[in-house]
This record gives sequence, C-alpha cells and structure tokens, in this order.
Amino acid sequence: MKDKTVYTCTYKSKLGDILLAADAIGLTGLWFEGQKYFANTLPDGAISQESPILTEAKRWLDIYFSGKEPDFIPPLHPTGSAFRQAVWQILLQIPYGQTTTYGEIAKKLAKMQNASHMSAQAVGGAVGHNEVSIIIPCHRVVGTNGSLTGYAGGIDKKVELLTLEHTDMSRFFAPKKGTAL
Repeated sequence: MKDKTVYTCTYKSKLGDILLAADAIGLTGLWFEGQKYFANTLPDGAISQESPILTEAKRWLDIYFSGKEPDFIPPLHPTGSAFRQAVWQILLQIPYGQTTTYGEIAKKLAKMQNASHMSAQAVGGAVGHNEVSIIIPCHRVVGTNGSLTGYAGGIDKKVELLTLEHTDMSRFFAPKKGTAL
C-alpha cells in the first residue's frame, strides 16, 4: 500500500507566509496564506513536519526569492484532471521572466490534442486552480490585452513575482475590478 501521508510546513517569503504540502511522491500544494482556494486540496490529517521534498521546495523558494532562476524543480505531484495536468505541464514550459496568454496556452493544448479549438476560458480555470503556484508558474499567464488578470494569490503578488523575475512590465496593467479565478 502506498504511503498517503501528507506533510506540511510554512515558508516565510517576502510576499507573506506560504503553506507547502507534499506527499511521498512530490509537492502537492504551495499556497500564499489567505489566497483564493487556500489549501483546498489538503487532506484532513496532514502532518506539520518537514520532509525531504518540502526541504527541496524551500531551497527552490530561497533561490527564487533571492532574485535568481532556480536550476532545478523539486518533485511535483499536483492532483487534477487530465485537462488540468496538461495545462500545468504547459505552464512549466514558460521561461523565467517571460509571459504567455491564456489564448496561446489554449492553442498549444488544441495542437497537442489534435483539436481544432480549445477554450481560453477553460484554460483559465485550470490555471486558476493550480495548486503549486510559483513553481508551476501560473503568475506568468496574462490576458491577451496585457491585463494582469486571474491570479488566485492576488494581482499585487502577481506583479511582485513578475517584477522579481525582471519581466518587462511596460505592456501590462491591473484590471479595474478583481478578476482572480
């Protein structure tokens, strides 16, 4: 029988506390304290104790928040539908300091699945439900018109993360009202 134990720890970042969760396979969650969908996939009975995977994730975050691009990805184990998993795999391919749009992800996904079309809104839902934010870089996804829309951690954190990565912010703007997914 597989070990289903989930371990958690808190990481103190310059943008606020982050809850990390991992099972025996990989990181299952990374949430800013108080964000939308905070710890919504965390099972009851999670143990507050650092594990080797959580140690790796903290090391990754230390490098990231120092303003450098980490040269590794800790083991990941986000749970979601095949569609969400496919979207998250595309997110992992967005280069550090770069952005893409929901529409571009939808086009890539349609091509991968030999479909004529894929809904950018459906992609937005999958991006918004990413349980391992920052490492699976959903903050690098923007609206086609340059809107910094749809970050469950909040638009202010999205701006901070992109700025930390030295992203050219000149063509982006914050939407007038909250549109986090």
